Amino acid sequence: MARIRISTTVDSDTLAAARQLALGPDSVTLDAALTALISAHRSAEIDSTYAAYDLNPIDEPDEWGNLAAFRASVGATLRPSRREAS
Repeated sequence: MARIRISTTVDSDTLAAARQLALGPDSVTLDAALTALISAHRSAEIDSTYAAYDLNPIDEPDEWGNLAAFRASVGATLRPSRREAS
């Protein structure tokens, strides 16, 4: 991985608290912080795309049909009947 040198000013208390975690040199701590920031941002992006599914109840019919009924029928198809289980 290519490395790049940065110079910045940060809050001294935050830096001291991060250093208490003993991750290693400041560069390792900064790498971990940036990775966590990117991960949180990506997670928020994914969550926002799924938010569209919360706009309509699962049993509300749409142009494709009723998703709740579809899920129930698929579940019934996948479960073995009592006769087959015996």
